[in-house]
Amino acid sequence: MSISDERLKELQNIPDSAIDTSDIPELDDRFWEQAKMVKPLKKKAISVRIDADVLDWFKSQGKGYQSLINTVLRSYVNHQQQKM
Repeated sequence: MSISDERLKELQNIPDSAIDTSDIPELDDRFWEQAKMVKPLKKKAISVRIDADVLDWFKSQGKGYQSLINTVLRSYVNHQQQKM
């Protein structure tokens, strides 16, 4: 998802007091009892061939498209590991 620079500036200028957070639950002790520390994995630079239209679509999603590709691949790997 991408957002225009103009809209981003508008959002950044909204004071915290004007943001409705009533639908966001408070983090209570129960949340922290179940919370897990997730350390980021080291990334490795590689060269991979991807169909041009696939790459174009990811690039069209905006900044961070490489991380998005990684997230999609991670989701696939996790799904495959659950099947084992």
